Amino acid sequence: MPSRRPRFARRWLVAVAVLLVALGGTAALLLLHSPSNVSHPNLSFTEPTSTRTTTPAHRPAAPKPVFVWPVFGYNWARTRAFVGDPDLHPPLHVGWRFGGNALLEFPPVIDGGTLYFEDDGATAKAVSIATGKQLWATHLGTLSAASPGLARQAGLLIVPVLADAGSSPGDGRIAALSLKTGHVVWSMPVASGTESSPLATRQSVYFGDQAGTVYALDVKTGHVQWTYQASGAVKGGPALVHGVLYFGDYAGRAYALNASNGHQIWAVSTSGSDFGFGSGNFYSSPAVAFGRVYMGNTDGFVYSFAVATGQVAWATNTGAYVYASPAVATVPGLGPSVFLGSYSGSFYAFNARSGAIEWSHPSGGRISGSATIVNGVVYYSTLGTRVTTGLDARTGASVFSFPDGAFTPVVADPGAIFLGGYDVLYELLPGTARSPQHR
Repeated sequence: MPSRRPRFARRWLVAVAVLLVALGGTAALLLLHSPSNVSHPNLSFTEPTSTRTTTPAHRPAAPKPVFVWPVFGYNWARTRAFVGDPDLHPPLHVGWRFGGNALLEFPPVIDGGTLYFEDDGATAKAVSIATGKQLWATHLGTLSAASPGLARQAGLLIVPVLADAGSSPGDGRIAALSLKTGHVVWSMPVASGTESSPLATRQSVYFGDQAGTVYALDVKTGHVQWTYQASGAVKGGPALVHGVLYFGDYAGRAYALNASNGHQIWAVSTSGSDFGFGSGNFYSSPAVAFGRVYMGNTDGFVYSFAVATGQVAWATNTGAYVYASPAVATVPGLGPSVFLGSYSGSFYAFNARSGAIEWSHPSGGRISGSATIVNGVVYYSTLGTRVTTGLDARTGASVFSFPDGAFTPVVADPGAIFLGGYDVLYELLPGTARSPQHR
């Protein structure tokens, strides 16, 4: 993810762009034959259905379950869409603040009354939701760029590390920490480093690394269950739906693997990678919904693939890099939709079936991080201005603005929104500061 430290891959892309300008006619030829939008709206699209149920009046209410936000993207499909208490919407006011001394590039995960996250200096932290106070902190290395993952049944927090020493990726690891104490329970070296936000089931931990290896580890011991070699670095976190893992790589390929054994189901290339000039990289973590896989790409396109075959259902150009991971939801009055921003300086709502742009909103700068939908409001941050904006998901109208946030700003529990600023984590509560509504 772009941050205050320029990444070597981004510098290479810029150098190539300068070279194309210098080549003049060659660059024009490439632009002439660059990929255009693709749309196959009827390809393997599953219409959403109502999941509303009723509870018989004579049945006693079940105990309220502990709330969890276990992975980057909220659920294993990484759809980034959440419905909380009815009043969890703007206006919002700050409850508590935490931090102020380390870059927060990726958001926390939540287990009941505790937030768990990792700053860019590879220190994992646990913070009380009730008080905003630190419960523990464990320093694991010198560089990280991912959210941890909850392995709740095992009582573990799975934390990826890009580097154990120095400021460049390499000689990293994946570690499992005790949720209660932060003590390291197991750790496995990852020679190339990893910035892939992990996903943990009862049996396995799934993630990728900078060398393009995708791993399944035993969640309790860290022992390797299987590996798969992709064609390029795997930076995004894999999504898991119906026993299938979905992810993309920096060679511009999208994949589906059998989660139980790592066997490839499909692998497809994107047209943006055909030029061989560094385009077509998937940094985005996928979102899976409606029988489709959605991902943004540095070739400027947002892609939709059929889950069963990998066939491209649509590809829509934003005109600039798309590092963000999509948020996907069915929005009343709009229908099944995909939300994400681009380096073009705009935030978009796409029709999930066809890829048509339903609306766009000028952000005033590059959008690098991923959006989250909470109660019909889609929140994103702008990298240059460090402002977080909330838009009505149906219309794109601005309903919220906050003077902090650069990457992926928002997670939530039923009663509060937790906004990651540049280096400060905020609790946002519904209502105004003069008349707060208590949790």
